[in-house]
Amino acid sequence: MANQQKISLLELIEILTKHRNHIIINIKHLRENYHRTGVKRVRGVRDAKGEIIQPWLRTEYIDNAEYVRLDKFEFNRNTATVNMLVKRQVKLIKSEDKTPILEVAGLLVNDLHTFNNYTIVSNGKLNVACLKIKISSKKVFELLQDVLDAAEFDFHREYSLNLENIPLVNHAIKCPRLDGWFDELAKVKVISSIIAAHLKGESDTFMPPQLDELKTHYLSGNVYLNFPTTNAYTTREQALADGTIDVQTIYKIDIGSKDILNLSKFYSANKFLDRMYQVYDRDTGEIFTKPNFSLALTENIAFRHKLLSSRVKITKVDEFMKVIFDDFLGIENYGIVTAMLSKVGARNLVELLHKQFSGNSVSKEAMVTALTDAKVKLEEYADKIYQERISPLVFYIGVTGKLPPEMSVPALTAREIARKYPDLQFSKYEREGEFFVVGDSIISVYAQPAYYSQQVSVAV
Repeated sequence: MANQQKISLLELIEILTKHRNHIIINIKHLRENYHRTGVKRVRGVRDAKGEIIQPWLRTEYIDNAEYVRLDKFEFNRNTATVNMLVKRQVKLIKSEDKTPILEVAGLLVNDLHTFNNYTIVSNGKLNVACLKIKISSKKVFELLQDVLDAAEFDFHREYSLNLENIPLVNHAIKCPRLDGWFDELAKVKVISSIIAAHLKGESDTFMPPQLDELKTHYLSGNVYLNFPTTNAYTTREQALADGTIDVQTIYKIDIGSKDILNLSKFYSANKFLDRMYQVYDRDTGEIFTKPNFSLALTENIAFRHKLLSSRVKITKVDEFMKVIFDDFLGIENYGIVTAMLSKVGARNLVELLHKQFSGNSVSKEAMVTALTDAKVKLEEYADKIYQERISPLVFYIGVTGKLPPEMSVPALTAREIARKYPDLQFSKYEREGEFFVVGDSIISVYAQPAYYSQQVSVAV
């Protein structure tokens, strides 16, 4: 093989992703050689006695083929972990007698898929040494030739793609500037959380009885399979004692600002609503004791600030979220929500919110449709930022254990950085971490425990 060091795993993934329609993977070989990196879960729920109640339906592969097409690669957002997603067609059948389920909620369900994740890199270390593949395009073969076990193209041949022979990262990586991107992601997170809270139990496609029927058949509102799962063990303590699971140390890498250390510091939308606001009926003045955003789709509902107790400590997270909440709820007009929704192309929601704030009625159906569209577009925008700006940096740090050369700044302890930026809040594990101030951003690197199943098992 010629010059295997020319390409890194990250660059290889880009090629595989771009040309995935010309590559098929030997799934049998992968399953036989795969090592699970997390805790094994099984389908079902546990009853009061701890016994597993199996779902009344199960899936069965339609293809049962030796080769499958990969769907995509996904980078974890704060660990050096890469998953390869494989999509396979299945049919839904009754567990008891294998009778096929052909129609649910007025839909034909003969085109369902399972999505199996295989962790290629786990916590900065290679987890899959080799992929067996076939290639249908000579041009794609030439792109991959340096990392294959053959010099001649043959579309009938199975090639070995030896991942352990290539570096995980290119040490000459050029990292984009981080300034401003945490605030951008934080705005997206808060607005997305508000929208998701509005949409809980709602659908722009199905009626409530249809959603109930889909749920009964383990299907989501997007018609994806959604079986309940539980840990294979009853208690973690017993599983650790008998060796069913073990614990390892993983390293998390987070991006934050000088005010807020990372995105995990933000409250859920409904929790923040309850913390800072009152939800009341305009006509009767009745105040709802358990406010949530599903009420916002009801007529005559209004919002106002809650009179806070002196015991409530206002943090930078509160200040950040309150501005966006006030903006979304029409209490103030800061233009933040309009600007973000316009940026991602969710103009329908912008128009409906403005109409609502002007005192005009908006139908629930129209609002649900606009909220659903905005949610998808905001998620796509956040994914793009991570893919292009955050994930490559997280992966590099997790693999090499250091920042790229162009980000050569000293490491600070939690105590040191807290003295410089006293508004920062730290979790138990973050207090033992290292922190790097890069421009307006703070990069956190800290260890925490993660559990995994001891036995080698096949992804299901």
